[in-house]
Amino acid sequence: MSFAFESMVAGRYLRSRRREGFISVIAGFSFLGILLGVATLIIVMSVMNGFREELVGRILGLNGHLNVYAQTGPLSSYEPVVQRLKKIPGVTSAAASVEGQALLTADGVASGVIARGITPEDFAQKPIMSTSIIESLPQGQGFGGEHIAIGKNMAEHFQLNVGSKIILIAPKGKATPFGTIPRSRSFIVGSIFDVGMYEYNNNFVFMPLDMAQVFFDMGTGVSAIEIMTPNAADFGAVKTAIKTELKDGYSVTDWRDTNSSFYNALQVESNVMFLILTLIIIVAAFNIISSLIMLVKDKGQDIAILRTMGATRGMIVRIFFYTGATIGIVGTVAGALLGVVFCRNIESIRRWLEGLTHTNLFSEEIYFLTRLPAKMDAGEVLLIVLMSLALSFAATIYPAWRAARLDPVEALRRE
Repeated sequence: MSFAFESMVAGRYLRSRRREGFISVIAGFSFLGILLGVATLIIVMSVMNGFREELVGRILGLNGHLNVYAQTGPLSSYEPVVQRLKKIPGVTSAAASVEGQALLTADGVASGVIARGITPEDFAQKPIMSTSIIESLPQGQGFGGEHIAIGKNMAEHFQLNVGSKIILIAPKGKATPFGTIPRSRSFIVGSIFDVGMYEYNNNFVFMPLDMAQVFFDMGTGVSAIEIMTPNAADFGAVKTAIKTELKDGYSVTDWRDTNSSFYNALQVESNVMFLILTLIIIVAAFNIISSLIMLVKDKGQDIAILRTMGATRGMIVRIFFYTGATIGIVGTVAGALLGVVFCRNIESIRRWLEGLTHTNLFSEEIYFLTRLPAKMDAGEVLLIVLMSLALSFAATIYPAWRAARLDPVEALRRE
C-alpha cells in the first residue's frame, strides 16, 4: 500500500502542470540527456571494439602471431628450423616468407609496394587469402611461377586485370663494371584479392617464395618464419618455448611488438572516448538533481501536508527517489535499446547518410577498412547501463534527503 501511494505521488510530480511545467521540461531534458548519453556510449564503444577486432583480425590473418628472424642477415637453411618449430607444443603452423620493398611499374605508372614471398601451399592455407580472391586465372594459375597476387585497390590504381603484365624493380641492384644496374623482373597478375583492409589491398604484392628469393637476391635464405598459435592473445608460453629451442642466433617477435604503437593507440583512444562520453550521462544526472531540488522547493506545502497526515520521512525520501529514478531508468533503457538497434544496422545507416548527404563518411584511405564495423560487448553494455543507473540513483539522494528534512511548520508558515 505504501509503495503504491509513493509511486502515485511520484508519477503526479513527473506529469506537467501549470505551476511546475518548467520543472517537467527540465526532467524531460534530463531524460533525453541520459538516453543520448547511454546510446552514444554504446555505439562509440561498439565501433571502437569493431575497429580493434577487424584490424587485429586482418593483420593476424596476413601475418604470423610470432616471427623468427636471424640476428644477422637472412635465415639460411631454414627448413630444419621450420621442422623444429612445428614440433613445439602450441605451434599450429610455421611458414617461411620473404618480404621487401619494390617499385611497381605498369603502363608508365609507378608506385612503391611491399612484396611478400610465400609458397603456393601457404598462400592457399591462409583463410583470409583463400576466401578473398575476387578474380583469378583458371586451372590453378592464380598463384605460382610468374603469376602473382595483388590487391583490389592496386589493380584499380594501375588499371590492371588478371593476365596483365607488370614490372617490379628491387631496391638492391646488380653490380657491374659500369655501375649498379637496377634488378627488375616482369610478372603476370594471376589473381586479385580483397581482404577488406585498404593498406593491404593497395600496397601488398604476394609472389611465390622461390621467385621472391631470386628477385631479392637472397639465395636459399628467407626473411623470417611466421608462426601461428591457437590463441593470438595468449602466446607467452609458446614464445618462451621457441626462444628456449632456438637459443642464440635468432630473435623472436610477436605481432604486438611490430604493431605496438598502433594497438596501444586504439586502446588509449577507446579509454578516452569512454571517459569523455560518460560526461554526457553525468551532466544529465546533474539535471536530475537541479530539477528535483526545484521540485522540492515548489512542493514544500505538499510535503508539509503529507507529513501532517502521517507520512514518514522515509516515505518522503522514497517519493522523490522514485521521481528521479524513473527518469534514470526509462532514459537508460531507451538509450540502451537505441544504441543496440543502431549498432545492429550501423552499416546500412552509414550508407543511407552518405546517399542523403552525397559525402563519403567512411574513407578507406583514412580508416583502413572498407566497411564500418561494430561489435557489441555484452559485458561492456551491462557496465554502461549499470553506471547510468547508479549515477541516476545517486543524483536523487540529496534532493530526497532535503525533502525529508523539510520542517512542516516552517513550510506551512511560509505559504
